[in-house]
Amino acid sequence: MNKDKKFSIGEFSEKTGIPIPTLHYYDEIGLLQPEKNPSSGHRTYYFQDIITLQKIISLKFLGYSLDKIANLLHEASFNVDLNESLSLHLNALVSEKEKIEQSMQAIKRVIKLVEEEGEVDSTILFSLIYNMKVEHKHEEWMERHSLTDITEELSIKSEEDKITLDKTFIQLSKEMKQLYGKPIDDSKVQEMVKNYLDSIFSFLGDDLIQKLADTNVEELDIQELEYMTTSPFTEDEQKWFNQAIEFYMKQEVME
Repeated sequence: MNKDKKFSIGEFSEKTGIPIPTLHYYDEIGLLQPEKNPSSGHRTYYFQDIITLQKIISLKFLGYSLDKIANLLHEASFNVDLNESLSLHLNALVSEKEKIEQSMQAIKRVIKLVEEEGEVDSTILFSLIYNMKVEHKHEEWMERHSLTDITEELSIKSEEDKITLDKTFIQLSKEMKQLYGKPIDDSKVQEMVKNYLDSIFSFLGDDLIQKLADTNVEELDIQELEYMTTSPFTEDEQKWFNQAIEFYMKQEVME
């Protein structure tokens, strides 16, 4: 390549694939400043500007901000300080990757749910989506309380299992709102509670339920977990539902 060849900004943009507005911006912030015609102000780029632009693109690819790139651009060599900086960027990218993967899984679950249900109450759906978002916080809570084995068992649950539980939750939530206000000992209410608990027990499995039963966690910590979770029910609906569950459990103990 002729290293003395000149390029107009249009030619430089076409050659490098960088839009003209971006080149203007790089010029304005002093990151890549081409030669300018004193009278016309037209920008002229050279081969060396291509090399500089490649450095900028490389550093952007590694995750550096434009401010940081401006400081690194003219370094003659790099030492272990660069590795420390790169390690920070790597950790940030890993964290962002986890968030993206989590969002992708949530989107797939929501698409599947709406596809199969046809129509889902917005309050119930948003409650499910929010709880999907904070699943990692639930895992962190369990790890803080030495429940790593439970976290591991939950993590291997298939997406189909999770979608099945989501669908059951949607159906039972709709039924619960329809039954709200009836006496807690009403047969339909108690049947709804039984189906709710059966679906949870089916999802968790006997071994996991036993591990949870054997776990001694302070009430305050349970409240912390509850604060992380959102519910599609009003406070009165939730109170009524909890009473219905307590009644059901008492009847089970008596039998």
